[in-house]
This record gives sequence, structure tokens and C-alpha cells, in this order.
Amino acid sequence: MFKKLFIPSEDSDLTSLMLLVLRLWFGLTMLFNHGIGKLAHFSEVVQTFPDPLGIGQEASLVLVVMAEVLGSLLLVFGFMTRLAALVLVINLFVAFLMVHKTALTGQGNGELSFIYLAGYCGLLIAGGGLFSMDTVVFKPGKKNELPE
Repeated sequence: MFKKLFIPSEDSDLTSLMLLVLRLWFGLTMLFNHGIGKLAHFSEVVQTFPDPLGIGQEASLVLVVMAEVLGSLLLVFGFMTRLAALVLVINLFVAFLMVHKTALTGQGNGELSFIYLAGYCGLLIAGGGLFSMDTVVFKPGKKNELPE
């Protein structure tokens, strides 16, 4: 079961191309529009950052930065795609549900979180496709297969 999490499915080239586009689109957008800014301005952002899980503003921001920077980088390269997508799904689900209170319109709405969440759910289900590091590292028949 664990092994299947990383092995890419046998998609068509066109499907794999679309998964590559989605990985780059959602990964790079999240990285450059959200993750890097929070990382670069950590000390300023932490002062007003929400604490939806009750673990403190700094711990919450660290988790979000890890998801938005590391998770996005993993998606861009297509390495452990489903795991990276899962981390980002959790991140965006918490943002949409607890920070934006599921509001899709009005002041402080979570529409953008909801859209990102949809994209990451798709990547969680589909994986990275054939044009990913997952294919290189975890393709069946390789010596470095994960144990059953």
C-alpha cells in the first residue's frame, strides 16, 4: 500500500503533460505568491498570523511556510508528489475552513484557498504523472523500490 503512494500510474503522455502543467502552475504560484513572501518576512508576518490550531502563531506560521515552500518545491519537481499534495491539501483545508470560515464571497473570503485546494486534491488523486521525479525514482522494476 505504501509503495503505491509513490509509484506513478501509467498515464497517457497527454495526461502526464497536463499533470506537469498543473504541478508547475500550482506549485510555482504557491511558492512565489505565498511561501517565499512568508519566509522572507517571517518576523513581520508572525505578529499578525492566525493560530487556527491553537499551537501558537509562530508554530502555525512555521507549518504553513514548510507546506508552501517545501511542498511546492516537491510538487514542481514531481518528487513524492502525492505526499506533497497531501501536505498542501491539509494546509489549504485548514485555511479555508478555520481561517476563512468557508466564505467564498465578501471581505476576507477563502475563494483562493478553495481553488488551490481543488488543484491539490486533483494532484493528490492523480499523482505527478510520467514526467516527474517519482517516475525516475519509484518506477517499478528499479533497484531502489520501496518495500511492500
